[in-house]
Amino acid sequence: MSAVGELASIVSNRKKGGAKEKHPDNKPAIVFMLPWLIGLLGITLIPMIASFVLAFTDYSLLAPPEFVGLANIKEMIADTRLHNSLVVTFIYVFVGTPLQLIAALLLAVILNQGMKGLSFYRSVFYLPSLLGGSVAIAILWRQMFGANGLINQIGGMLGFENLPGWVSNPDTALGTIILLHVWTFGSPMIIFLAGLRQIPEMYYEAASVDGATKFAQFFRITIPLLTPIIFFNVVLQVINAFQSFTQAFVVSGGTGGPSDSTMFFTLYLYQKGFTQFDMGYASAMAWLLLIIVAIFTAINFFVSKFWVFYDD
Repeated sequence: MSAVGELASIVSNRKKGGAKEKHPDNKPAIVFMLPWLIGLLGITLIPMIASFVLAFTDYSLLAPPEFVGLANIKEMIADTRLHNSLVVTFIYVFVGTPLQLIAALLLAVILNQGMKGLSFYRSVFYLPSLLGGSVAIAILWRQMFGANGLINQIGGMLGFENLPGWVSNPDTALGTIILLHVWTFGSPMIIFLAGLRQIPEMYYEAASVDGATKFAQFFRITIPLLTPIIFFNVVLQVINAFQSFTQAFVVSGGTGGPSDSTMFFTLYLYQKGFTQFDMGYASAMAWLLLIIVAIFTAINFFVSKFWVFYDD
């Protein structure tokens, strides 16, 4: 066969191979994605559509839903308990989340100093994030901060008298739940630690040569280079904080007390839907929560361009 014939044969084979590559068999990929697609439809999209429809109805679970238009929205505008639940939730989110991230960052900086047994300490500090949202820890927290709990017993040993029941006092009940939220710093701490390990050591060496103190290095090198990680943690933890439910439910016994001081928005939504069986109103509340979370997430992304620094 001549050289021209061999070249024509190679080109023809390549064209055939290219034609096959343009039409790959996607059936195996679809089969592997099928469980996720079923979950997306059955657990997320269809329930969201159903809740949106129910938000405009009066539905008690015991009778067919009855269309009421904007009645649920008007009721939310006049609902003082809902307004209080929003205030309590905002305090929880905007006090607890910064404190949690500060604690996580400080511990990540300490663990990043090359200490021995890093894997052990990292696992120990991560445990609160795994356990903090559980019912068992919430029950333990309620017992610790009760009138005869461990905290008051330690305070009595130190000479303090007439200490209150922290979870039964309207002035301190929310603070105990915020403290529990701060205690679950493990997850953002691990993310911060991963980000700290990506910062080149040469920056710190150059700063040391120039006479920069550790304090100056932290605010001039560590924080600016870590802002993408800080931004990621802020968005993630704010969303999670808005959805907090278990801690308030268990600590308050499902009442949001004392005096609605721990009445989170999600807890009030639960009471409306599964205690008072007002599913239409609860669905409207769920969409309000979605809108609130979406607004604050959008604000975070908009503001990030003024303080988050990337390599480019």
